[in-house]
Amino acid sequence: MIENFRNIEYLEFGNERQKLAFSEIKKYGILEKLEKYNPILTGTIPIGIDLPESDLDIICECQNHSEFKTYLSENFSNKKDFKVYSTKQNGIDSTIAEFKTDNFLFEIFGQNIPTEKQNAYQHMIIENRILKEKGSEFKQKVKELKSNGIKTEPAFAKLLGLNGNPYSELLKLKK
Repeated sequence: MIENFRNIEYLEFGNERQKLAFSEIKKYGILEKLEKYNPILTGTIPIGIDLPESDLDIICECQNHSEFKTYLSENFSNKKDFKVYSTKQNGIDSTIAEFKTDNFLFEIFGQNIPTEKQNAYQHMIIENRILKEKGSEFKQKVKELKSNGIKTEPAFAKLLGLNGNPYSELLKLKK
């Protein structure tokens, strides 16, 4: 089980898609460019439950959304299909940049919350633990549900028999 998601070296020894993600992140210096925002790669690729169309999600801690937006534009606007926008997620101001590289869609997500306290990171840690506890059959069932159009957290909630909002119910499973 991966203990340190802050260091993406684990991807280099993972499945083919993880190796490709590692190579692409390194090639474009994505994490180095985002270093001052405490970036963490989150989502399904780090824990091996991604689909071929899954993107690379990188969460960041940004104090000033306007400054963060400018920084993202300065560093990534030369990438294919670049866009940056602000929104509220669960009532929290969020800045998101999207762009494509050779093999992936990247989504860089910033909130004024330490990255390890953001929901995306918390969900990934909890899901990773559950996958380790439940084994490969459970992992395959998650991927099947995702292949049928169900998002990750709702897939976990369904398989675990959780009722209510799957995003908040999953957070309750934090040890």
